[in-house]
Amino acid sequence: MFDAYRGLNKEAKYLIYSGVLPAIAYGMFYTDISYFLTSVQGLSIYFMGLIVTAMGISTFAASIPLGIAADRYGRKNMLILGTVIAGIIIAVFALTTNTVILLTAAVFEGISEAAFSASSGAWLAEKVEHNQRNGAFSLFGFAQSMAYGVGAVILFGVGSFGFLGLSGHAFLYVLLGLTSLLSLLFLIRVKESKRANRPKLQANADDTARKESRSVLTKYVLSSAIIAFGAGMVVPLMAEWLKLQYGIPDAVSGPILGLTSFAIGVATLAAPFLAKKFGLVKAIVVLQISSTVFMFATPLFPSYILASTVYTLRAFLMNMASPLSQSMIMGLVAEDQRGAASGVNAALWRLPNALSTYVGAYLMAMGFLSLPFFAAGLLYMLSIFLFWEFFKKTKMPEETVTSS
Repeated sequence: MFDAYRGLNKEAKYLIYSGVLPAIAYGMFYTDISYFLTSVQGLSIYFMGLIVTAMGISTFAASIPLGIAADRYGRKNMLILGTVIAGIIIAVFALTTNTVILLTAAVFEGISEAAFSASSGAWLAEKVEHNQRNGAFSLFGFAQSMAYGVGAVILFGVGSFGFLGLSGHAFLYVLLGLTSLLSLLFLIRVKESKRANRPKLQANADDTARKESRSVLTKYVLSSAIIAFGAGMVVPLMAEWLKLQYGIPDAVSGPILGLTSFAIGVATLAAPFLAKKFGLVKAIVVLQISSTVFMFATPLFPSYILASTVYTLRAFLMNMASPLSQSMIMGLVAEDQRGAASGVNAALWRLPNALSTYVGAYLMAMGFLSLPFFAAGLLYMLSIFLFWEFFKKTKMPEETVTSS
C-alpha cells in the first residue's frame, strides 16, 4: 500500500516540507476567519463574506498571469513570492478593523494563493517520475492536511487558557504568519530546472501535445469549477455555521475542524493504492460520489457532534480524491504548460468558490442554514457526472506503461 511513497528524491521532499509551516498558518486562518471577523472584530457577516469573496476574485485574476510567469521565469520565484506575501498578510488581518486595509489585505492574500497554486504542483510534478506522481501528490496532501489541522487545533490550545479575545487572536495571527516564513529555508535548497529553448522542429512536433493539453484542461476545469461553486457555499463558512446552528465558539469549532483536517491527511495516504487498484479516474469518481452523500446529510443532525462527524466523513472522502485530481492534470498536460495549467485551474476554482461563499454567507445570515449544503450537494452531482463523461476512457501515462 505504501510502495508509492518510496524512492522520492531529496528535492521533492524539500518541496513537501516547505508547505508545512504555511499550512499551519493557513489552517488557523481559514478555519477562524469567518468567526474572527464577525464575533471578535465585530464586523458584519456580509462584510466577512465580501472579504472571503475578494480573496477568491484576487486569486482568480492573478492565477493565470502568475502561472504563465512561473513557466517562463521560474516556479521557484513564484513560490517564494507567495510564501512571503502570505506570511505578512495573515499578520495584517489581526491588527486592524479598517475596511479598506482589510480589503487590500484580502487582495494580496489572493495573489499569494495564486502564486502558490500556480507553482507548487507544477514544480513537484517536475521533480518526480510518472510512476511516483500519485505518491508525491498524496504525500504533499497528507503533510498539508495534517499541518492545516494543527493550525485549527491551536485555536483550542490558546483558547483553553482564556487567551482568545482580541489580543489572543492578534498574537496568534502574527506569530503563525511570521513563523511560516521559515519555510523559505527549504525552498532555497531546491534547484530551478533550466528551460532552454528547444529546436524549432521539436517545438513544432509538440504543437499537437499542447492542443491536447488545452482540450484536457478545458474539460477538467469545467467540472472542477462546478464543484468549487458548491464547496464555497459551505466549506469556508463552517466555523460561522457551527456558531449559528449550535451556538459554539471557535475555541470549540476550531479543534473539530482541525480533526477533520487530520482525518483528511490520513485519508490521502490511501489514495495512490486506490488509484492503482481501480484506475485513477474511477477512484476519483467513487470517492466524490461517496462524499456527496455526507454533504446532503450534514445539516440534518440535532447536535454539533453528530453534524461534525458527518461533515468530517464528507471531507475525508472528497479530499482523498483531491491529490489524485491534481496528479491527474499534471500527468496529462505538457511539462512546459504545467504552471499555466495550474494557474488556469486555480483561477477557475477560486472565482466560483469565492462568489458562492458570499451566497452561502447571505443564506446563513437569512436563517437558511441547511440550504447551502443541499445546493452544494446538487452541484457536486453535476460536476461528478461531467467529469466521468469527459475522462472515463482516459488512461494515464503510468497506467499505459503498466498495462503494456
